[in-house]
Amino acid sequence: MNELKSAATDLREVAFPEEFKEGARNAVVTCLRVKPSEKVTVIADESTLTIAAAIVAELDKVRCAWNAFVLEDLEPRPLTGMPHDILNDMESSDVSIFAVQVQPNELQSRMQMTDVVNRRHMRHAHMVNITPEVMVEGMRADFNAVDRLSQAVLDKVRAASYVHATTPAGTDIRAELNPNYKWFKTSGIISTEKWGNLPGGECFTAPGEVNGVFVVDGVVGDFLCARYGLLRATPLTIHISRNRITSVECENKELEREFWSYTHTDENSDRVGEFAIGTNIGVERVIGNILQDEKFPGIHIAFGDPYGGHTGAPWKSTTHIDVVGLEFNIWLGGAEGEEQIMRDGKFLIEG
Repeated sequence: MNELKSAATDLREVAFPEEFKEGARNAVVTCLRVKPSEKVTVIADESTLTIAAAIVAELDKVRCAWNAFVLEDLEPRPLTGMPHDILNDMESSDVSIFAVQVQPNELQSRMQMTDVVNRRHMRHAHMVNITPEVMVEGMRADFNAVDRLSQAVLDKVRAASYVHATTPAGTDIRAELNPNYKWFKTSGIISTEKWGNLPGGECFTAPGEVNGVFVVDGVVGDFLCARYGLLRATPLTIHISRNRITSVECENKELEREFWSYTHTDENSDRVGEFAIGTNIGVERVIGNILQDEKFPGIHIAFGDPYGGHTGAPWKSTTHIDVVGLEFNIWLGGAEGEEQIMRDGKFLIEG
């Protein structure tokens, strides 16, 4: 098999930097654990050709079957839906890798892809907005160590009834946890239980109810991340009551307007759908890329879809946008009292 499904692009002919090899090997061997007997679907676009080339070079070393697709060779961007050739190929694959720079209004196409992943219980690496910088930073993490820490965090949050978090920038939130909603870890070690972002490193759930203030002095997600980058100088302040956004404030009025519009796309776009703790201790700074930055040690939340097929939350949304803060203090509360697990952005527990 091992084909480049494209009339114009041959990834084997694309040169890539030597420094990409470690991250690509991590993706294929450590995180996805691809076997020679398996088939892989690789999805890239024109902006990620060198990264995809490094990945397929590692797949060749494994000697597995694979097909690769470049989006622009199949459909105009932004996509109105995931190309049928890709979806059809995934139906016979064990593993899929999505390494693409997103464009506005393409979330539905990604949901079509992950619907196949979820239905077929594929191991899927979601490398949305992957960049050379991420390949040589977050993708070089020791994912086995990240997995051990993630499991330690997971064990504690599953026993907690609430999370309280603060930051120097002004975040002060409390999340009541619903025992009927599941916690997951996506540590970079990807299984059939839940597809994962790469680089990995987080534990997440759908919260029962969140109240308070979340100050985004890191980044916002989706296509707004590339547009506005790091927000330390102009943080976005989000007021939350009973899990819904009540108001937002930012000196950058364009960001304030766009974020408000995005989070009011449908009836649940303003609802906290995800509550997560980043656990990638290999990520030392926020760089303005949500793919890596949401794994930065601390808390991030997302408004919109709660990934109900996994978490158990019974509601849906057509949108999902993450927001990241910095320098968290985190306490977990439960039947045995309260425990601080992070101080000034540093974990107080070990894996």
